[in-house]
Amino acid sequence: MTSLGPESNIYPPAPLPKLPKLTMPVKLAYGAGDFGAGLTSQFLAFFLLSFLIYVAGMDPLVAGSVLAFGKIWDAVNDPLVGMLSDRTKTRWGRRYPWMFLTAVPFGLSYFAIWTVPGFESSTAQFWYYVAITTIFQIFFTTTNLPYTALTAEMSGSYDEGTELTSFRLAFSVAGGVAILIASGIVEAMIPEEARALRYSILGVIGGVVSVLSIYWCIFGTYGYMKAKAAAEGRSMNLTTEEKEEPFLQQLKAVISNRPFLFVVGIYLFSWLALQITAAVLPFYAVSWMGTSDSLVALLVQGPAIALMFVCASLSKRIGKKKLYYLGSAIWIPAQACLYFLQPGQANLLFGLCLLASFGVAVAYVVPWSILPDVIDLDELTTGRRREGTFYSFMTLLQKFGLALGLFLVGAALKASGFVEVLPGEPLPAQPESALQAIRLFMGPVPLVLVICAAVLVYFYPLTREVHTEIMLKLAERKRLDKANSV
Repeated sequence: MTSLGPESNIYPPAPLPKLPKLTMPVKLAYGAGDFGAGLTSQFLAFFLLSFLIYVAGMDPLVAGSVLAFGKIWDAVNDPLVGMLSDRTKTRWGRRYPWMFLTAVPFGLSYFAIWTVPGFESSTAQFWYYVAITTIFQIFFTTTNLPYTALTAEMSGSYDEGTELTSFRLAFSVAGGVAILIASGIVEAMIPEEARALRYSILGVIGGVVSVLSIYWCIFGTYGYMKAKAAAEGRSMNLTTEEKEEPFLQQLKAVISNRPFLFVVGIYLFSWLALQITAAVLPFYAVSWMGTSDSLVALLVQGPAIALMFVCASLSKRIGKKKLYYLGSAIWIPAQACLYFLQPGQANLLFGLCLLASFGVAVAYVVPWSILPDVIDLDELTTGRRREGTFYSFMTLLQKFGLALGLFLVGAALKASGFVEVLPGEPLPAQPESALQAIRLFMGPVPLVLVICAAVLVYFYPLTREVHTEIMLKLAERKRLDKANSV
């Protein structure tokens, strides 16, 4: 059994406090908060690279480098926002002010990504997209990081964390599916020659919907959070009585949390596999299989929405580790078969996409659902709640995985002789070397990453029994602290 820290034997078990019930409207409102983030991140993953190459006319390697440049700033920005969020002191709590104030800039910056500035200089065009995607990622962090940190604050048990995560990620995938459907409708209405207009319209839709979904979450969950705080005998402001902790000390506490390092590895490998698949999918569907990229993406993402809730139910019965093994056992063969498909085998492609969607759902749910358990262990060990700090590292990994996936696919296309596309011109036929690179990044490369994640899941130490022990000890500590303060 995992050691629960130096205080694990000081406090005998005590009953957990009776918390308000997580009602369906609250769960839906909480999940809605990730609709915009899922919409924007999924559309970026699937179409940013093809937009920069096919519409903006950028070199594949240069296009793949756009998001990578902003990661230097994110390495500072994400942990900083997480720690500032943990320290925020308002009567509305720590997370809601961040979400409320930065939702609109988040939507506006997303729209700006899908515009072609019309610079004659390719260098100026490159730096425009570097700047605007970096600004977008900043507001993605200030909006989405505090939102995701609500998972640990709202959940009161091992299974509630998984349930909330399932709702959140179901809405996240639903956001991606919604923009894919919208993409298909816009594609049918606007001719191929006006590809730039298609993306501008989708940018407006995505920006507006993203802002509205954040506000639904805020107004739909605030009442529950206020009632939960009252039941626990505290105010909405969790930081009023805590002495501020130096940045480096918080960083040390996070990276010294051994189970969290497993979460980092599991999420990084899983997410990178997803992002590489998403980035190469438009090229695989159009240039190799000769079918609609939006349709293929929809067949992967669509079923994953319902499967999120299946994952939550299975997690209660078999546990989070076995759930990941089950998803991997289905996902890995499906991913491997994609390499061997030949043009014209569209029905087989659609079937494999449906199989892969279960693995995709598991890869979404498991890493995020085990993170609240790690945060509870950290509270037992250190006496502090630092959801923002932990979630900031996950948000950073999320953006790093997206950037790295786009860069690797862009670099592979460039090295394999991918024929560049002139804006407004028909798509050219690709050489055999480029098609081979596309197939490798659609099959074997993500497959290896999923296997690496499954190995780390095997060694992950926090089981249901360990987490129950953690929660009992935390409840007893809080009871004693409250008694001593009287």
